[in-house]
Amino acid sequence: MASLKVVCALFMCMVVAAPLITEAALTCPQIQAGLAPCLGYLQRGGVPAGGCCPGIKRLVGSATTTADRQNACKCLKTVAGAVKGINTGYAAALPSLCGVKIPYKISASTNCNSVK
Repeated sequence: MASLKVVCALFMCMVVAAPLITEAALTCPQIQAGLAPCLGYLQRGGVPAGGCCPGIKRLVGSATTTADRQNACKCLKTVAGAVKGINTGYAAALPSLCGVKIPYKISASTNCNSVK
């Protein structure tokens, strides 16, 4: 009987904690929305649009866990492959232009599973 109570208590903890866990994780649509103002710069260079750097800073600030950073990396690679005309040099320079540091190089060859 005691083990059934423990199992029920653990199940209730998982049910209560699940929404908190999913809310904390960055999703690819969130990442895409944060980067949308940067698209012109990523394709043509020049100066990033007004909303670009604040979006990058929010994205970097939101990626608080290893899983978040790995998901962000994977999403960036997916988006870079799907959107035509993205210049990899501009993409690599963007964090520096926006005054943020990310723990990996923005590149198609980046191993996102090694991001910490």
